[in-house]
Amino acid sequence: MNKQCIDEKWTFRNGFVDSLGALQEDKGQEVNLPHDGMIGTQVRPDAPARSDSGYFVGGLTNYTKYLMIPAEWEEDCVGLIIDGAMMNVTVDINGCKVGSQHYGYAPFYVDLTDYVTFGKENRITVNCNTSMYVNSRWYTGSGLYRGVRLCHGSRVHIVPDGVFVRTKEVADGYAFLEAEVEVANRTLESRLAEVTLTICKENSEEKECVVKRVIQIGAGKSETAKMAINVKDPLLWDAENPYLYKVKASVKSLGMYRTHFIQEETTETDEEETLFGIRTITADSIRGLRINGKTVKLKGGCLHHDNGLLGAVSLYAAEERKVRKLKEEGFNAIRTAHNPPSAALIEACDRLGMYVFDEAFDAWGIAKRGGDYSQFFDNDWKKDLTAFVRRDRNHPCVIIWSTGNEIPERGGLDNGYELATSLAETIRRLDGTRPVSNGICSLWSGLDDELVGTKSQLQNTSEGLFDTSWETITEPFTNGLDIVGYNYMEELYERDHEMFPERVILGSENFPKEIGFRWPMVERLPYVIGDFTWTAWDYLGEAGIGKAVYVDKSDTAVQTNGWSLMPPSGSPYPWRCANDADFDITGHMMPQGAYRSVVWGSSKTHLFSMHPETFGKKEAMTMWGFPELLGSWNYSGWEKKNIRLVVISNAEEVELFVNGKSIGRKPVGMERPLPYSASFDTVYEPGEVVAVSYTSGKEVSRDSLVTTGKPAKICLLPEKRSMQADGHDLIYVGVEITNQVGNVVPDAEIKLSAQVTGCASLAGFGSADPKTEDNYTDGDTTSFRGRAMAILRAGYTPGSCTITVSAEGIGHVAESVEVQ
Repeated sequence: MNKQCIDEKWTFRNGFVDSLGALQEDKGQEVNLPHDGMIGTQVRPDAPARSDSGYFVGGLTNYTKYLMIPAEWEEDCVGLIIDGAMMNVTVDINGCKVGSQHYGYAPFYVDLTDYVTFGKENRITVNCNTSMYVNSRWYTGSGLYRGVRLCHGSRVHIVPDGVFVRTKEVADGYAFLEAEVEVANRTLESRLAEVTLTICKENSEEKECVVKRVIQIGAGKSETAKMAINVKDPLLWDAENPYLYKVKASVKSLGMYRTHFIQEETTETDEEETLFGIRTITADSIRGLRINGKTVKLKGGCLHHDNGLLGAVSLYAAEERKVRKLKEEGFNAIRTAHNPPSAALIEACDRLGMYVFDEAFDAWGIAKRGGDYSQFFDNDWKKDLTAFVRRDRNHPCVIIWSTGNEIPERGGLDNGYELATSLAETIRRLDGTRPVSNGICSLWSGLDDELVGTKSQLQNTSEGLFDTSWETITEPFTNGLDIVGYNYMEELYERDHEMFPERVILGSENFPKEIGFRWPMVERLPYVIGDFTWTAWDYLGEAGIGKAVYVDKSDTAVQTNGWSLMPPSGSPYPWRCANDADFDITGHMMPQGAYRSVVWGSSKTHLFSMHPETFGKKEAMTMWGFPELLGSWNYSGWEKKNIRLVVISNAEEVELFVNGKSIGRKPVGMERPLPYSASFDTVYEPGEVVAVSYTSGKEVSRDSLVTTGKPAKICLLPEKRSMQADGHDLIYVGVEITNQVGNVVPDAEIKLSAQVTGCASLAGFGSADPKTEDNYTDGDTTSFRGRAMAILRAGYTPGSCTITVSAEGIGHVAESVEVQ
């Protein structure tokens, strides 16, 4: 079916709309989709979800749009594709309910054919409800946060997501493919239809091959055309070489079939086009994960769905930027934690080359929160899982399906063993080309009262794994899994290989600070195919799960081994972000990201300091925390006080210079808790610190910190100078508080305001401060560690746009960009 983006000019209202009268009472606000109705609301200390939601509060949101449906479509089919809407959604046309969807992450299609008035404007009304507390363990956003497309096609048409091309084999200079095209017949007669499939390279119209098939489709039914395709000299897709093809499918009704074929003269065809890639996947315990016959270790990170300052809004420009930065650090894989991602993210991974561990659910029938998806799972899981797999199965970046994360049914409760197999088999019926997995954790939940007393109740701890009861209890749950995901259980890898020598193991979720001593084991063990850190990119909600504090040995945080720092009690208002990631919510790489890049082979040197006030104190850290390392040499008032510097490097030795004087040369340590690092203790004196890395006596790289002095200027750094006038494109504008010579002042906390004029809007403005009451939509923020970020969003009119940022006591600065 033809798909038309209809994201422009919707009317947004808070509350529920059930009549024309309600529309007239509240004129609403004009917005362009995708849109998050929650991100602009005020956080509250009494938010029912507390730190789970970053103290945001859910509610009712409504979207309306008047849309002309042409009279010439009257004999055709019309519908809407919604890639995701948060959540408990109803869709009305002209006041009549025509569809609903509970799961906020799954794509869904609403057939409008029998309800719209052709030749007139029709009112589309979408009500979303996130008021069922508490509905998630993280920030969800609210509303039409992934956009809407209008579908139109003939009565005999290709169903949405009905084209599937899979690689059977690559050999002898050919890719041997199999294709399916599902065709619906909405007429009252049985039909014969000709289905044509054309394959081209993505940026070419030259046809690599064309195949045709004639099929019969009963009245009111669907049928699938199945075809074999041979592509000569194929370009194979992988993360290093993301070659893409496009497949164009068309269907033409040839005529009726009664007792014989009755031909009809028609030129009407329905078309569908999608990207796909040619590549093969295998996984076994001897050779590990193989892409196109080559062994790959997954350097992975978990990602929640939000986009920081944008809230839950998913736009290709935001997702592409995120994937690109992760690749630059060294990631080759992401896990979509813990739900179907947006189509925009999957497309970005296809184009840039990023493997995807594609996850379906965080909860099945047993609830994790009182208002979560468990209420609807029994009735909806098959529908939602099917829609998710059908949407993503053409995309070569998707290499593993996941049926869930830390599912309480892993111990067999609530028919969990049978459910686990049923979900895996449902995926295989839709797509048998990829392995199926599940992120399984220790038994801190999911056991009946008789067994639970024998297990540690601390979430994702290795306590209680000293016997083999975890393996025994979860073994039936792993039936049907091709790859078993282990969350935070690296200690079991080698023991479990002895118990299950055929098992392929994936570190589906692991603590960020442990990569230095975990990754060498992943590389050494062929049956362990990778490691996914929690998390790659910071996110809203689960606020404060990553913390490090420096206290006296008698402090409660030390006595509880960091557990007293955990939310909710350890993350009081206004904690907002998880604070546990390689990149902060603005896209600035954090020290743990620098550390991971070095562990994965980067030759760069990274120099950090620790605030003098922490010297000699005991470090207390949550399991998801990382040492509080700072890119700063600004410690006015701490002169001559003891200070520690930490150098991260994979060279053999590191030498440290303070104001040109060497204070020592040390081998880079490889022991726990922080391999690939060296620490130096000295006294603080303003100036410059330089760290130099050496291998075989020769300099490899260096890094430095300087004392900047006080803030003097604002610097705006647009990441590009133009964007498309499509309502979706973005420009990220870094805001830096610098001294006179342009060095970022790393301790600057300055109030900032931003204004945008011209053909774009200010989509988000804020900092990476994990504890804030900022409203990212109002144009005001305070810099955090000398930085902030503005996000410009294109409108639908070409022209220029100017952003002006003002700072207290410094002045203002402006930058202009083009909307084309």
